Amino acid sequence: MKLKVKDMNIGTGGPLVVIINHKDAKLFDLHNGNRIELSIGRKKVIVVIDISVRGGFISQGKIGLFDDVMKRLNTKNGQEVKISIVNHPESLSYIKRKMDGYKLSKKEINQIVSDIVSNKLTEFEIAFFVAASYMNPLDENETLALTKAMVNSGKKLVLNKKIIMDKHCIGGVAGNRTTMIVVPIVAAAGLTIPKTSSRSITSPAGTSDTVEVLCNVCFDQAKIKKIVEKTNGCLIWGGSLNLAPADDIIIKIEHPFDLDARSQMLASILAKKASVNATDVLIDIPYGKGAKIEGKVKAEELKRDFEHMGKKLGINIKAIFTDGSQPIGYGFGPVLEAKDVLYVLRNDPMQPMDLRKKSIKLAGIMLEMGKKSKKGEGEKLAKKILDSGDAYKKFIDIIKAQGGKEVIPEDLKVGMHKKDIKAWKDGRISYVGNKEICRIARIAGAPVDKMAGVLLHKKKGTYVNKNEVVMTIYAESKDKLKFALDTYNKIKGILIK
Repeated sequence: MKLKVKDMNIGTGGPLVVIINHKDAKLFDLHNGNRIELSIGRKKVIVVIDISVRGGFISQGKIGLFDDVMKRLNTKNGQEVKISIVNHPESLSYIKRKMDGYKLSKKEINQIVSDIVSNKLTEFEIAFFVAASYMNPLDENETLALTKAMVNSGKKLVLNKKIIMDKHCIGGVAGNRTTMIVVPIVAAAGLTIPKTSSRSITSPAGTSDTVEVLCNVCFDQAKIKKIVEKTNGCLIWGGSLNLAPADDIIIKIEHPFDLDARSQMLASILAKKASVNATDVLIDIPYGKGAKIEGKVKAEELKRDFEHMGKKLGINIKAIFTDGSQPIGYGFGPVLEAKDVLYVLRNDPMQPMDLRKKSIKLAGIMLEMGKKSKKGEGEKLAKKILDSGDAYKKFIDIIKAQGGKEVIPEDLKVGMHKKDIKAWKDGRISYVGNKEICRIARIAGAPVDKMAGVLLHKKKGTYVNKNEVVMTIYAESKDKLKFALDTYNKIKGILIK
């Protein structure tokens, strides 16, 4: 069977999908969600079909192709493609086995990951794997197999260095931009730290969203190697490198359901670290009320898991506990968080001291792990590098190597529409919620709108007087500011006792 291509001029960014006319579907007994193989010469691709029930949209004899498929086949509008029926992916039977509570073998997990990366599974089908792994947690062998399969599913960053440092925070704390301070401190000490980070999914800004305020974050491997060789470090978006791509797809499925199974969290984080060939990794586990991990017992279990899995993968991992009971820093949103980082690196009186102290603590531990200081003296060295201005100089070197330029915090403009939130009574602030602050900042437009977000003036434990400003909301449009204010009025995020 052959059909003529109709270019839909739309990209799906996910599983490969095509549209066929309902008469053609009936002729070949095809249904929504069935898979077919398209081929033009030697080029072949497996796709999922949607059916057009209105003939005017996709007429009989034609097939609607989205940009993703057009590129794979290198085809054009009006060209004929051959259609062949294919069976369901083998991995579907393995996903069903996991749903039934069985353990999966290395071969079965490899096949699932391979089919995810090859776009052979729909988001609906991947969601079943995510849910099955949540309800029937992966054991140690399965988690190790998933981690290795994720690493092998994409590219690796290869650097000719004996020691490669890395860090990661499990998330859940607003404004936790320590990476942008730790990387230049560690790099200034002479250690190699090629830091790949993610963009935000649920927070007001990910590290990459914030760095992007100052410079480019998307590079190929060849360019990243040059940046790291020149500066000892980088601050780039991992998605541009195709590192452990299966992980990115699984994370996208997890977030709408707020699923974060421990085994998948471990595999996700460790796969990214193994993909850059990290030898020494620091894991930050914030816990406390309102954080992703609220209790000490779960935090301790996660710490043991990380360090144990690190040994299995040949990575020296140290996991530490930090305070996750309230946001870190003052600003929440790309520009506001970039200002906080610059204030700390420049040793400015405006710097948020909690962000400074935590960054020094993390960097100090990494300097000890990398043998740049004796045990117990890492923080002292980290502070010296920060206070001397060497960390700031290194940061600017990295920013310039990534196509940016030096700017001062005051040069970074925030949203022109703003609203001050004032204390409604005298008292002490007893709670500042991570989730609530994140929600308000995102409704205001962050991280898509770089200048939007929330500026926190007062922290938990601070005494405030009635009508004193405790928070300012910034937006790039009046409508988004109104939506953010409506959200604040519903969820608050700050309690005064």
